[in-house]
Amino acid sequence: MDKWLWAARFFKTRALAAQSCELGRIQSNTIQAKPARDVRVGDKLRVKNDSGEFEIEVLLLSEVRGPAAVAQTLYRETDASKEARAKVEADRKIMAQFEVPVVRPSKKDRRLINKFRGR
Repeated sequence: MDKWLWAARFFKTRALAAQSCELGRIQSNTIQAKPARDVRVGDKLRVKNDSGEFEIEVLLLSEVRGPAAVAQTLYRETDASKEARAKVEADRKIMAQFEVPVVRPSKKDRRLINKFRGR
């Protein structure tokens, strides 16, 4: 499992893929997957990583990490998974507009704040 996830480029290293399996972030056919579990063509995987949550179907097997174009042929992502990730990304972009700045206001900013408050 960890070798296939690494070859399919879901994780940068096999150690990260194995750790993700240990933490229960990988499910194979609705069962929590262990790093040594065999991957078969047709398996339905749910992968949670930094990029989001993927629901995929295994199309090909590989133990060698190749180019990204080849890695994308190893699996097919479901339409529901694509829509859910797009929705999360859109929500993240909207929330970025409302974030409070963490830096102190400059002298110019302070003047604008005081002017706005009527002081």
